[in-house]
Amino acid sequence: QNYPGFGYRGAPGAPGGAGYQQYQAQSMDHLYGYFAGVAGHDGQIDSQELQSCLTQAGISGSYKPFCLETCKLMISMLDCDCSGTMGFSEFKELWTALNAWRQNFATFDRDRSGTVDPQELQQAISSMGYRLSPQGMNAIVKRYSTAGKISFDDYVACFVRLRTLTDAFRRRDASQQGVVNFAYDDVSTDEYFFTFVYLF
Repeated sequence: QNYPGFGYRGAPGAPGGAGYQQYQAQSMDHLYGYFAGVAGHDGQIDSQELQSCLTQAGISGSYKPFCLETCKLMISMLDCDCSGTMGFSEFKELWTALNAWRQNFATFDRDRSGTVDPQELQQAISSMGYRLSPQGMNAIVKRYSTAGKISFDDYVACFVRLRTLTDAFRRRDASQQGVVNFAYDDVSTDEYFFTFVYLF
């Protein structure tokens, strides 16, 4: 089963994309420098430190730096031990995802305004392999658009939520058939409920 958001290729750092190994080797040293500059003695960073790290590293390019809430979502996406922090290996994984998302965003930000419109957001989501209902897509647009525009920060927050939901679904889809069964307690208590609340 090929899940959406995991098959995107062509972005610098995208797993399996052209030049990935070269990108990985070239970026390793300077990425660790940014990370180590804000990490504590335990080798972990929290959301505020991540925000500082990403701003210093310039991952947003010409777009505005990420807000603290988006950085919290990024950590939550990869926080397997629920510590509220991330180590360097998780940071590298996040960096890879951010590079792919930034290239995808730039594809649709044709006027380089730093924003995309709702139709372009829908196209971007579809290009990453997600197939959402019109109702779901409309809910996402309402949640992440401001005055009819979606900033790069909100765009990334949207894709973090989509990936989090996809990861949660995939963990339950043991047979990899794209179908899972839920009991009421599952929906009301686990990550699905919280993901849907925040996403929609």
